[in-house]
Amino acid sequence: MTQHLRAELDDVELEQLDAWWRANNYLTIGQIYLQANPLLRRPLEAGDIKPRLLGHWGTSPGLSFIYAHLSRLIKQTGQHAIYLAGPGHGGPALVAAGYLEGTYSEIYPAVSQDEAGLLRLFRQFSAPGGIPSHVSVTTPGSIHEGGELGYVLVHAFGSVMDNPELLTVAVVGDGEAETGPLEGSWKGVSFINPARDGAVLPILHLNGAKIAGPTVLGRKDPAEVRSLLEGHGYDVLEVEGGDLPGMHHRFAAVLAEAYDKIGAIQAAARGGDWDGTRPRWPLIVLRSPKGWTGPEEVDGIKVTGTWRSHQVPLSGVKDNPEHLRLLEEWLRSYRPEELFDANGAPTRAIRDLAPAGDLRMSASPHANGGLLTQDLAIPDFRKYAVDVPAPGTERAESTRRLGELMRDIYRDNPDRFRLFCPDETNSNRLGAVFEVSDRAFMEPVTDVDVAIGRDGRVMEVLSEHNCHGWLEGYNLTGRHGMFATYEAFAMVSASQTVQHGKWLQESRRLPWRAPVPSLNVLLTSTAWRNDHNGFSHQGPGLIQVVLTQRGDVARVYLPPDANCLLSVADHCLRSRNYINLIVIDKQPQLQWLSMDAAIEHCTRGAGIWEWAGTDDGTMDPDIVLACAGDVVTMETVAAAQILRERLPKFRVRVVNVVDLMTLPRRKDHPHGMSETQFTELFTDRVDVVFAFHGYPGAVHQLVHGRPDADRFRVRGFIEEGTTTTPFDMTVRNRVSRYHLVMDAINNAKRLPPGATELKAWCERKLAEHETYVVEHLEDMPEVRDWSLAS
Repeated sequence: MTQHLRAELDDVELEQLDAWWRANNYLTIGQIYLQANPLLRRPLEAGDIKPRLLGHWGTSPGLSFIYAHLSRLIKQTGQHAIYLAGPGHGGPALVAAGYLEGTYSEIYPAVSQDEAGLLRLFRQFSAPGGIPSHVSVTTPGSIHEGGELGYVLVHAFGSVMDNPELLTVAVVGDGEAETGPLEGSWKGVSFINPARDGAVLPILHLNGAKIAGPTVLGRKDPAEVRSLLEGHGYDVLEVEGGDLPGMHHRFAAVLAEAYDKIGAIQAAARGGDWDGTRPRWPLIVLRSPKGWTGPEEVDGIKVTGTWRSHQVPLSGVKDNPEHLRLLEEWLRSYRPEELFDANGAPTRAIRDLAPAGDLRMSASPHANGGLLTQDLAIPDFRKYAVDVPAPGTERAESTRRLGELMRDIYRDNPDRFRLFCPDETNSNRLGAVFEVSDRAFMEPVTDVDVAIGRDGRVMEVLSEHNCHGWLEGYNLTGRHGMFATYEAFAMVSASQTVQHGKWLQESRRLPWRAPVPSLNVLLTSTAWRNDHNGFSHQGPGLIQVVLTQRGDVARVYLPPDANCLLSVADHCLRSRNYINLIVIDKQPQLQWLSMDAAIEHCTRGAGIWEWAGTDDGTMDPDIVLACAGDVVTMETVAAAQILRERLPKFRVRVVNVVDLMTLPRRKDHPHGMSETQFTELFTDRVDVVFAFHGYPGAVHQLVHGRPDADRFRVRGFIEEGTTTTPFDMTVRNRVSRYHLVMDAINNAKRLPPGATELKAWCERKLAEHETYVVEHLEDMPEVRDWSLAS
């Protein structure tokens, strides 16, 4: 913060603010309604109206009112700021703001600052080939679309972590405030350190209504709303009304008060005059009418201040002369002749409200974070390797080695890397990070607390929404990180994963959007090894979710051991513009590959494990046993061992897949194997028994279009589980070594002598297992010590 913001508006500032706001409201309405006559050079006609009226007016005037005052703040103080619009349907207001600041025309020259450009601005809105109604990735200055409500605060808090000079203003709509993610995100102030982080200024915009009725907070007693927010730890400031110019004066004063309080908090923390207690950061509650400055009544029914102004206050304008008259009256109430010059460009007075260059919120590099991204300093992952003298001879907790790597990444990158995890960092064997950083926490700590305090940078909060959203905000402003969680509960935030994938997909089509660090998601405590938690913790659904994303965005990795995990993690942490999903369990597991072999294997994404099978490569095997995932890899190798020992003449090929996206055709995914590579692994005609970590349908989806795809017999998680052992989980889901042996026998075209007897032996083994589990519930540890021995 470089200067004080004056609380009082002089006459020139008031006139400039109000003119800018009127211009923005005019452009917002024009985007919703007009396809011709953009400056009302003549009376409005039915032909000037779009054939379909789409968009949202109700929240827009409040959003642009806030934007105007923030522009004044930035221009006076030189503050770096970005604006996140929680009510995402206020898109036309934020597009209009970027246009008035000139950024929009700089990025999209066809939308020029003249009458022709203005017309294009109007016509493109909510039109095929144009732009959506949200504050989308196409909107300059946006890192938050807001279409799926609930994430504005988590994105805001993530954006200011390790970003001390940034102010992020997060406008929370009162409809959005009813969502679960938003209700859980107020606690972000408990994790922001004013000495090291920037500041979030939440503005709760209470206009009282959502799409078809009142909002809860809009109807609550204001004292209750204040108590709620004060209970979360905020210093609540309030502004209310719809009168003009009074609202300009009152909001300017409250904004100045909030800004001064932020400055005082940061100055104390950074100047050494701070006792370490959590600050009470300011929060503004803005109460203004829904659809402010729009038609008060339509057809004798009240509109402004009600839910009826949420979308399009005047409908059927083309065919209703009275509505057409009201629309023209509404547009002319903003006096467009005073706002745009003879060529159709915003007047100098309006353009001058905008700060200069990158200080414009629509041009901030913080909202185009790839411009600010620095590469991570990543140690050589090879030095964290597990020594594997021979496959299957060593056990290790694979994620513990990843934790050691992240510990040193934390050490070497004190301002651009964070781990986000819902209270599970130690549980997921990543606790080595606590050797160099505590957990971040601004609330009081006690003598019993371990590795927690105000200077910590490991982010733990028991909310997948917060962890996921904080990382998104951190990534989109140019920094790196990882979200680690229990596999089953990644589905809590799965919709956020989808929305982020959509953002990345669209951003890749915009040359002005610089690539940002990838969203890295680590799933552990997996479905197959939740020994004590039971069925509720067994679900590999996020794999399925990520597979629905486009190939230029989605990546799914299933490393079978620690060395493969390290190789994969190094690749993911260096990547840009992807969603990288890594799935591996945290429990001790057999280690298969030396580091050199792991690097080679992960580079290919899939390969034949010659040492595991009996296939010498001189001819096609009798069966291919394929696997993707750590536990199912164990079962596949065990099945191959059984076949090798009991049917030595039976040719078995073992194929392990690390990069799931190598399975599709190359035209379907950029990681897809060539036809030649696919044939080298799976042949073109031999049946494949595929043991898969997730739902079987995922593999069938991926190999669609490959030669004779029906020959793939996929075994995976089929929603069978309970509190049980890992091996029992494979039995319940028919992916145990015995099931895989029987599948191999059932699907092979050539069977050697003894195959029938082996199948019967497997059936007896499964029967014995079932009896053992039932009769030895008190002695389950014996079952847990499962090995390759059959």
